[in-house]
Amino acid sequence: MIVLILSRVVLIGACAMAATSEPSLATDANATANVGVLKAQSAAVPVISCAQLAKFVLPNASITLMQSIASGQYQLPQAVQRPHGGRNIAGRTELGPNPEFCRIAATLRPTSDSEIKIEVWLPQSGWNGKLLTAGNSGWGGSLMYAAMLTGLEAGFATASTDTGHDSSMPDGNGGKFGLGHPERLVDYAYRAYHNLTVDAKALIKTFYGIGPAQSYWIGCSLGGLEGLIEAKRYPADYDGIVAGAPPNPIARFNAVQVWPDWLISQDASRLIPQSKYAMVHAAVLKACSSPVGLKDGLLEQPDRCDFDPIQLQCKGNDGEDCLTPAQVYLLRQIYAGPHNPRTKALIFPGPARGSELEMFAFANGKAPDVALDLFRYAAFQNPTWNLTSMNWDKDVTAAIQKMGPLMHVDSDLKPFFDRGGKLLMYIGWNDYHNPEQLIEYYKSVVEHGGERARDSVRLFTIPGMNHCLGGAGCDTFDKLGVIDAWVEHGTAPQRIVAAKLDDEKVVRTRPLCAYPEVAKYMGSGDSEDEANFACVAE
Repeated sequence: MIVLILSRVVLIGACAMAATSEPSLATDANATANVGVLKAQSAAVPVISCAQLAKFVLPNASITLMQSIASGQYQLPQAVQRPHGGRNIAGRTELGPNPEFCRIAATLRPTSDSEIKIEVWLPQSGWNGKLLTAGNSGWGGSLMYAAMLTGLEAGFATASTDTGHDSSMPDGNGGKFGLGHPERLVDYAYRAYHNLTVDAKALIKTFYGIGPAQSYWIGCSLGGLEGLIEAKRYPADYDGIVAGAPPNPIARFNAVQVWPDWLISQDASRLIPQSKYAMVHAAVLKACSSPVGLKDGLLEQPDRCDFDPIQLQCKGNDGEDCLTPAQVYLLRQIYAGPHNPRTKALIFPGPARGSELEMFAFANGKAPDVALDLFRYAAFQNPTWNLTSMNWDKDVTAAIQKMGPLMHVDSDLKPFFDRGGKLLMYIGWNDYHNPEQLIEYYKSVVEHGGERARDSVRLFTIPGMNHCLGGAGCDTFDKLGVIDAWVEHGTAPQRIVAAKLDDEKVVRTRPLCAYPEVAKYMGSGDSEDEANFACVAE
């Protein structure tokens, strides 16, 4: 079902404002066009059949599947999580039935050691003239079928890649695929999704007789970094990019992820039991949250919170309601982030106050493999490398030097902006990735981008949201509609309506405000309704 949504109408159906089984989020006055509303422009029809498209020759590639899927007949693979709430890039709570589409799968081999799987889905009718490519997560290794389906329902041709390796294979789990395979690391770092973009556009032009009028990239985590890499390396690939929580520079970010467990490996008494993090989180909220934030269970402005864990140090014996001196030391170090022991320079900032409920995953005595793999498999090509021997000067520097040429994106994106590209970045304050780092990157992007960048890049920091989604904050919003409206109409978004869902029901809405503005309750009216908040600069 396609639903027309007007400004400030947040979730039709969920708020009993209209009868529909498929609610969707709206954007605010600066970005009112909803992705579900197909443009009247060029609702192009195919000029050849899906079967005929199978004869199209892609360079250095082979088409492995060409299939016409009838309306309502596509089923997501069993292992794929259905996108709802924060996972749905169009802000919908549910997926509807798929429209009829032509499904193309291919394997790209730009080098003798490459095996990049891609899929491109083309609507058989009602194509809106645009391409949506879905970014990956973690170490890639799978196609983003759910995001593709979301875009397809909205009339987009959609595309995705596994980044050049299969996560279901023994050497595809995590970063193992890169051990001894430098070309596969290049595929993962940037070649896979650029080649996907080129081939997707070629297939679209062959199928419809015209190429896409606009092309969008949407991704979070690795997908956010991929979006920045596209903007930097291939500024003509996309007209609009949504980059959520991009781990950039990736080697520095992975260093902060393993920092707590390295500290624990040096002194096991530093380990904080998982049960204590809730106690710490409550103390942080009590110290720094507003009454509205305290009710919602989140900090609105963590960057203004100076909570010190020493306040929770045990007066006597250890207990569940206090921290030992060793535990206070660990928590202080987590907040601070790792520093180079020789130069004293910050490697990457630690997580913000208010994110305590996410910390145990990185401070439980076993560092996350997703971070360790960058060092042992990608940077050092040594599967026996052990975190306990980490040299925070030489090892981190070596990893930065190895991965920088592949995946580090500096802040000069001027060529992307000069050709009219729009970049929307977002991140949650409860992410282990501290938004203050992305704020500094955003400022530098604006500085390097010149006058055009001021209207071409926006950053939204989301109180209470975890990594890409989840948490106490409002994580559900229409990313696809926002970027589409921005590119189409040229007005940068300043305020976006987002929702918090519980069992697929809307329990709260909030405005997301473009940095440096923040949402402030105006003092009257329902504090669960975004209409009673203003975006203000502080």
